[in-house]
Amino acid sequence: MLCSALLGIVFPVFAFLQTASAHESRPAYMQVTEVAPKRYEIVWRTPVRSGMRLPVVLRLPDSARNVTEPTLRELQDSLVERRLIKLDNGLTGTRIEIVGLQATITDALVRVQLLDGTYSTTLVRPSKPWIEIAASRSSLEVASAYLMHGIEHILLGYDHLLFVLALILIVRRGRVLLITVTAFTVAHSITLSLATLEVVHVPGPPVEATIALSILLLACEIIRSERGEASLTAQWPWLVAFSFGLLHGFGFAGALTEIGLPQGDIPLALFAFNVGVEVGQLLFIAAVLGALRLAKWIKVPVVVERHARLATTYAIGIMAAYWFMERLAGFAA
Repeated sequence: MLCSALLGIVFPVFAFLQTASAHESRPAYMQVTEVAPKRYEIVWRTPVRSGMRLPVVLRLPDSARNVTEPTLRELQDSLVERRLIKLDNGLTGTRIEIVGLQATITDALVRVQLLDGTYSTTLVRPSKPWIEIAASRSSLEVASAYLMHGIEHILLGYDHLLFVLALILIVRRGRVLLITVTAFTVAHSITLSLATLEVVHVPGPPVEATIALSILLLACEIIRSERGEASLTAQWPWLVAFSFGLLHGFGFAGALTEIGLPQGDIPLALFAFNVGVEVGQLLFIAAVLGALRLAKWIKVPVVVERHARLATTYAIGIMAAYWFMERLAGFAA
């Protein structure tokens, strides 16, 4: 039962690797930029998965007229369409629909930037596949949107979740686990804020590759601990979690940079995103600990428990090694 509980968490992620890497379950994206009064540049990016374009179509308001015809550019993981449109009555109060989104499990990010420098970001879901452009957004709406961005990013950031799972496996005591996870949270919050505010800039591809390497190293540390060998992570888990947390924060920043921060509400949006990441992380930890607690209610032989831990650790290491090599190969692409 314990083996099933642990491996049931890990192997669905491994199956997901057949169609996407750790951070490639990204949403569709639309950028609307006001370049002149009542003229808007539209950038519409749809993901390509396993060679197939996401079956969604952008439907602009009936009053929209093309100033330039749409141009299409094929990228490795997406198709990008650009056009310039004119709206005689402006953008405010109009509805933009994403036809076909309701038949998928993919969200769409819509970012609107106006001439006065203000911009907003909205997450469009399959249950409501359209966006109505409002004149302005309240602070509560901004906080709510970025809170959900944070939760969804961490729950779809499989490499970050595997790192947290590895921490749970190597730290056996509840109090120490709390301190360790807190250290990880503080660290990634620091670098997330610094990178998003452009105080520090680190290229994305090396960060993603090193994040995968950090998971692999942590898996090796678990094996060493199981063998009774000296392990820095077992002795000082909070220090290791803090050090790697600084690295993972740059990974979170990459996602937030794609979304963008609303001018005038930058501190609020950044704080809400951080809180969302933490909430998602705590939900994952609660699910893992709940599964382990449930398994302990049933008498499980010690040998089964030991092999379950080792099997889970090796699965984590294999996935981390796969991601590391894939991301290294991506440098040359």
